[in-house]
Amino acid sequence: MTNTTTRNDYPRPQFVRGNWLNLNGSWEFRFDDEDAGMRGGWHTGIRFERTIQVPFCYQSELSGIGEKEFHDLVWYRKTFQLPDDYKGKRLLLHFGAVDYAAWVWVNGHLVAAHEGGHTPFTADITTAASDGANEIVVKVRDYSKDVTLPRGKQYWKEQSEMVFYTRTTGIWQTVWLEAVSDSYLERVMMTPDIDRNEIGIRVFTEGWKPGLKLRMLIKFQGERVSEDLFELGGEEEARAIRLHDFNDHGLGRWWTPEKPNLYDVTFHLLDGGVVLDEVESYFGMRKISIEDGKVCLNNRPYYMKLVLDQGYFPGGLLTAGSDDELRRDVELMKMMGFNGARKHQKIEDPRYLYWCDKLGLLVWGEMANAYQFSETYVRRITQEWQEAVKRDYNHPCIVVWLPINESWGVPNMLIDKRQQEHTLAMYYLTKSLDGTRLVLSNDGWEHTKSDLATIHDYEWRREVLKSRYETAQSAVDSIAQNRWIYVPGYSYNGEPLHVSEFGGISFRKGGAPGWGYSAAADEADFLRRILDVVQPLLESKAVQGYCYTQLTDVEQEINGLLTFDRKPKLPLEVIRAINEGKTPSLEAEGASKAGQHQAMEAAR
Repeated sequence: MTNTTTRNDYPRPQFVRGNWLNLNGSWEFRFDDEDAGMRGGWHTGIRFERTIQVPFCYQSELSGIGEKEFHDLVWYRKTFQLPDDYKGKRLLLHFGAVDYAAWVWVNGHLVAAHEGGHTPFTADITTAASDGANEIVVKVRDYSKDVTLPRGKQYWKEQSEMVFYTRTTGIWQTVWLEAVSDSYLERVMMTPDIDRNEIGIRVFTEGWKPGLKLRMLIKFQGERVSEDLFELGGEEEARAIRLHDFNDHGLGRWWTPEKPNLYDVTFHLLDGGVVLDEVESYFGMRKISIEDGKVCLNNRPYYMKLVLDQGYFPGGLLTAGSDDELRRDVELMKMMGFNGARKHQKIEDPRYLYWCDKLGLLVWGEMANAYQFSETYVRRITQEWQEAVKRDYNHPCIVVWLPINESWGVPNMLIDKRQQEHTLAMYYLTKSLDGTRLVLSNDGWEHTKSDLATIHDYEWRREVLKSRYETAQSAVDSIAQNRWIYVPGYSYNGEPLHVSEFGGISFRKGGAPGWGYSAAADEADFLRRILDVVQPLLESKAVQGYCYTQLTDVEQEINGLLTFDRKPKLPLEVIRAINEGKTPSLEAEGASKAGQHQAMEAAR
């Protein structure tokens, strides 16, 4: 476990300002089980008796508290001194993620209220802040037992069991402050078009006024590619920039997991000759599409070999202890021969997506789901999902959007028209926000309209899998996991077939006992069982990709390829060979030690 108890890296790598104030670290903290805070005026300068290390939730060890009991109402307090160069400027207070509902006061003034446990929000605190000492107070309300809440793998009971894990309450991503001018860049949207060799850029300006100009400088590996200066005609402006690059025969600059080429972009917002705002960003030129029934990356058929990643970390639960831990997970996946990850039931920290962009790993972006259907659930998930797509639109690593998994939140999909219509609504809503990526209505089974035919299948017998995936039609007719792949009224229409969950083989490697979908007795048995489930899919002419369950053990679930502290259960090169379609053998201790040494080097 890392000893790092603060997160110092800039939290929004797709939209970087050089001057920022990190507000992570020690905050005052208090439980409010009696809901006495508002009546007691806790938002008006009252000291709290406990401390917590932000951005770690109180349930985690790295928070300094580590209590697992339900406390659905908690308060935070922090004081800070406004830097001299921030005075007289517009002040933006950012929260990466707070689970679930948050209210924020600065010097006793309510500056923000936000609902949604995985998505960011910003408060303009200019009129509330003072030039000297300032106080931030945050009230958070969680709903630990509410199963209509978009919560992902966070369990509604105090003790974890089955596939459900410890909850996260409160601040769990970075809090930071920025000073900007009255006019500043609010966000940008960058849409690659490899067919025209253009990058489309939409710029959104807060505090727009006539005469503002924007300079965009695009570089590739330090070499100037394009520079454009134009006047902004309003709060939103768009440009298509032709890149004039040669991009074929393996010589070009397109983004792939094998060659994660990135262009750097610098934005300068200008008023006359004065720079009002400067933002650094990047983009990747890549395209995900379906051509002639095949999944294609950059107009070429591409077999996606994914691993399921729950996004839980030693000591921090949903929050990695350091940026190095996020990078290490990406590196370990690539070392095992995976070219992508399905980030399961979690909208991950943007710095994880940055490392996927930079190192080259495809990502299926997935919403944290609820478990029961209601009108309140529909409002909550629709709002938060839109915020998630907006936040992560620019990341080239994301190729699939997955708003609903395994009928979570819509448990009566098979017979309830309302729930079927909800999955259709989520599919088309996502398409309306982002027409460049593939979208699923419901991953695993009970599809309505989806761009891929995805199946979850924890069958462990080689001969059954070989027969089941002989053709696409035999696969969708198979009722894997005793679930219909399509609900009545909808059917398979030639969509690419992807086995988006399989494996789940438990293998205890030290520690407490746990469970998986099938169990291995030792390393040799573990290897045999992995071969038995992977090889039939690779040999199938119908299957176009898979997602193995899972990357690491998590709490009581021990079906990871790695232990929870990221030690390999088999040598990494053995897993890579399996993904490459080979049949590797174990050489007892030597191979195992070599694999562990390799993992340690990756961690460093």
